[in-house]
Amino acid sequence: MKIAILSRGPKLYSTRRLKEAALARGHKAKVLTPLKFSIVVEQGHPRLLFSNNKLSRYDAIIPRIGASITFFGTAIVRQFEQMGVFSLSASQAISVSRDKLRTIQILSRHKIGIPMTAFVCTKHGVDAAVDEVGGAPVIIKVLEGTQGVGVLLADTKKTAHAVVETLQMARQNVLIQRFVKESKGQDIRAFVVGNKVVAAMRRIATDDEFRSNIHQGGRTEKIELDAEYERTAIHAAQIIGLRVAGVDMLESKDGPAIMEINSSPGLEGIERATGVDVADAIIEHLEDQVLFPDIDLRQRLTLNAGYGVAEFPITDRSTLVNKRLGASGLSQRDVQVLSILRGSVTIANPHGSEQLLAGDSLVCFGKLLTLKTLLPAPERRKNARHELQDAT
Repeated sequence: MKIAILSRGPKLYSTRRLKEAALARGHKAKVLTPLKFSIVVEQGHPRLLFSNNKLSRYDAIIPRIGASITFFGTAIVRQFEQMGVFSLSASQAISVSRDKLRTIQILSRHKIGIPMTAFVCTKHGVDAAVDEVGGAPVIIKVLEGTQGVGVLLADTKKTAHAVVETLQMARQNVLIQRFVKESKGQDIRAFVVGNKVVAAMRRIATDDEFRSNIHQGGRTEKIELDAEYERTAIHAAQIIGLRVAGVDMLESKDGPAIMEINSSPGLEGIERATGVDVADAIIEHLEDQVLFPDIDLRQRLTLNAGYGVAEFPITDRSTLVNKRLGASGLSQRDVQVLSILRGSVTIANPHGSEQLLAGDSLVCFGKLLTLKTLLPAPERRKNARHELQDAT
């Protein structure tokens, strides 16, 4: 397999380790600087130039897109996707993960712990925002900061005002976030590859520093993740759409709280702290994914007019609650249950013996007319997620 690693730093630890792991597993690997690409958009023939020359064919890419070139870098990844080249990290997922507000908004729809957060566009909303997140002290973050840069602790409302005003004058959008006191000076980094956490470490700040990032002088220690933290990390990465992610979590009194999801997590800290060959795990996962790439299930399954995909909840008042799937009558109504979503667990291709519980959500394919009868009544749809696509 021929792999392109998109990185501006061929000598950086992470880039070098990924190339070494790819070569060790018998692949061809080359580091390509994103800024040397040119995009050519043409109907039926999307293509890329590299250093003004035609780019040779690659089977897969591993994006290592720095925050400073997110817009152009994700455009390059997107062009590779249009050319049919598999990308380990999807362009859309990279874009989402780089926006802290967008990430936490998406996660808020799910049963995943997050610190209470507020977003204001003027200094006049600071007082109310601080009150909403639980009062001072609060954490103030710029939306696109990395490695702990742009993260500040404000002890009082007055300090919060001053910090927000200063950052906004510098044209920075900022978040105001609850300060999780019990996790001060430390957090957990879980390294997710595919559907598992391959390594985890605790990062601990030095002296009075509240930021535990390694780039801010923090130290690390290997840990065995609690099952709840492991499930949270995997679920969060999947929600954002990342196959490989560094998921940072705070240890709050209520359990794991997602702090950040990194689409280009560094390998040096995690490999040295844990002794795990994370680079090899990434290349191994890439091999499997190239053989079985993702498809847009809704588009593929709605080719026949009148059919679609829907997701609907099983409530305690549902006629399906506590029934076995095989006795639900759905298959007799031409409805195929593709998966059952139960908290952070996904039961794919469920068997007829699977019991349907209150709180489950069913992802189904079938006739649109039938699916519509399964959706909650309009007044009860506030928390229901459903998607119907009618083929034309």
